[in-house]
Amino acid sequence: MTVYFIGAGPGAADLITVRGARILGTSPVCLYAGSLVPRDLLAACPADARLVDTALLDIDQITAELVRAHREGHDVARLHSGDPSVFSAVNEQMRRLDEAGVPYEVVPGVPAFAAAAAALKRELTVPTVGQTVILTRIAQQATAMPEGEDLATLGRSGALLVLHLAARYVDRVVDELLPHYGADCPAAVVAMASRPDEIVLRGTLDDIAEQVKSAGVVRTAVIMVGRTLGAEQFRDSHLYSPARDRHTC
Repeated sequence: MTVYFIGAGPGAADLITVRGARILGTSPVCLYAGSLVPRDLLAACPADARLVDTALLDIDQITAELVRAHREGHDVARLHSGDPSVFSAVNEQMRRLDEAGVPYEVVPGVPAFAAAAAALKRELTVPTVGQTVILTRIAQQATAMPEGEDLATLGRSGALLVLHLAARYVDRVVDELLPHYGADCPAAVVAMASRPDEIVLRGTLDDIAEQVKSAGVVRTAVIMVGRTLGAEQFRDSHLYSPARDRHTC
């Protein structure tokens, strides 16, 4: 049997992929993080499915559940919020399944930063303004950042920064980015992207921290900082340009 690591998307139940929903609807066992995955998604599970909330389980307990289901001959839908490719803690689970000889597949999902961009109605890459997006986080007591990946270093690029897991440290984010982006640089925070209680904050590095604190946002949010967020005057993309020869490759 197979363990399916499924990107459940940013929150809205209808933003899971068709493939993810199909697997979820046929798997006898489903593991999900109750603190992150909305209960609406679980309605797609079989009526008699065994549902396991992993919010209070450690990595060994989660692995034991996956191995148990495999040995019992059951496929497992392992739901992860957003997309498993970033900040999902899926690597350590796959490593343990490799050691246990349990087969698995990964089903991609809609990442939180994409849902946040949709909420802002913004393309994150804009011709002549910015063509680079950096997904990152900040060092915390639990997990340090590798050398050279601190905000001061990344900020020198001038690229659009998307920070996960950093809303509660917004003052620190602003302090570290101000020297590189300037107080007037557009900034935004989207919390609970795509959900009914979605919060969208728009501003600059000068005022975004106060907005975040006033709104009470401390988790399930992404912070975006960069000039493309406020770009209005820019050259059209060559992709649809009337001057482009569409008869050549």
